[in-house]
Amino acid sequence: MNTDIASIVINRHAKTVFKFMSDPNNMDLWSFGTWRIKVDNEGLVHGQSIFDGSAAFVRIQPNEQNYLIDYWVGSDSTYLVPRIFVRITSGEVTGSATENCVMSMIAFRNESMNDERWHRLVTAHAFEVQLIKSVLENDFDHRKFCSGDNAVNP
Repeated sequence: MNTDIASIVINRHAKTVFKFMSDPNNMDLWSFGTWRIKVDNEGLVHGQSIFDGSAAFVRIQPNEQNYLIDYWVGSDSTYLVPRIFVRITSGEVTGSATENCVMSMIAFRNESMNDERWHRLVTAHAFEVQLIKSVLENDFDHRKFCSGDNAVNP
């Protein structure tokens, strides 16, 4: 089994990043695996892969005490597995003098995942952590941009 880790320093407090990453309504701000999401009353996320339109389901299991988040994922809402994990490490732990944190996204490759799909996931996660950093540091919601709320005035 292969694993991948994509990490980035985010200039926000660890608690802010944890809350953002724990909120299922934020997934379509950063996740290419769950585009155009719908969140049911129990927090189950239903989205589509931006790559091929396939169905994706996610249940988020946050552990606030340790700033850990498990993302239970699958193509069938009745069978989800914990395959994506996020750890947020505060600046105090890393020795930073500023109020920032390190966010690490960890992915497990299951046995059925072919090389192309794994490469796509690794590449997507590398970009997603950059996108998460940008969203949090710039307070930019691209969903509003599409509706004209963040339009640039010449």
